[in-house]
Amino acid sequence: MSRRLPELLTSRGAAPAALVGVVALVGVVAFSPGAARAVTTRPTPAAVSTTATTPTAAPSASSAIQYTSPANPGGVFYVDLPPSFIAPGQALYAANCASCHGAQANGVTGVAPNLQGLGAGTIDFWVSTGRMPLAVTSAQAVRKPSRFNRLQTLEIAAWVQSLTPGQGTQIPVVNTNTANLESGNTLFTLNCAACHTITGAGDALAEGAFAPSLHEANSTQVFEAIRSGPGNMPRFGPGNITNTEARDIAAYVTRVLQHPTNAGGVGLGGIGPVGEGFVGLLLGVGVLMLVCFWIGDRA
Repeated sequence: MSRRLPELLTSRGAAPAALVGVVALVGVVAFSPGAARAVTTRPTPAAVSTTATTPTAAPSASSAIQYTSPANPGGVFYVDLPPSFIAPGQALYAANCASCHGAQANGVTGVAPNLQGLGAGTIDFWVSTGRMPLAVTSAQAVRKPSRFNRLQTLEIAAWVQSLTPGQGTQIPVVNTNTANLESGNTLFTLNCAACHTITGAGDALAEGAFAPSLHEANSTQVFEAIRSGPGNMPRFGPGNITNTEARDIAAYVTRVLQHPTNAGGVGLGGIGPVGEGFVGLLLGVGVLMLVCFWIGDRA
């Protein structure tokens, strides 16, 4: 028997090995933790044109930005954009956004919605995540590298905010050092997991839409999304989710979901029994086929 074992493995192992390989390939594609993608004809709330070029990049914004409420116990501070950002922001807006949203960001062209009253935080979310400018107005906006640097993004946000001072979502800076991750887990499970999945990988929604992956979002973007409700996402005001609770959710997303600790070994995309069952099928069926071939040959 020992002499025939290599021959058996060579002659009988090709079929199960091929099957296992096919199953493995299907599993890698099917259970990848990336976000679901779909095309939708629903209008996107903050579409801007992509035909114009971007003005020359400006220097860093860190020296010009100030923050309000530095002693806020909730760990959330708001950016106070200086008036000097408004003029260059208007130039950037005119070159990249006005053809869709109108010269005064009021959506008069009928192609894109009104931006007035949304606040600098809403504009910051869409632009900083690269969802705007939007290449195809009939498709749901997806995250991509931003066309603008941080200063240019804040300048655009400052100009739009100047049209309706004091209204809409502000730009937050979220301090997650003292966040309660247990609270963030509970709040995320109750309010977010139904669409973004329990791992934050994103999933398909109704009518061809999808909830995007959260694996690349930073804490500021998570907070802005909670407050502004981009796309199909509901808007959660302070009466629904407080600043402290939003900070805990942002901390949970950026610290736990994006950097999971897999104490048991390979995380398998964090999809629980689905991935574990697939591994059992991959290994179990392959081994059983080899055993069955060996038994059949001996018989």
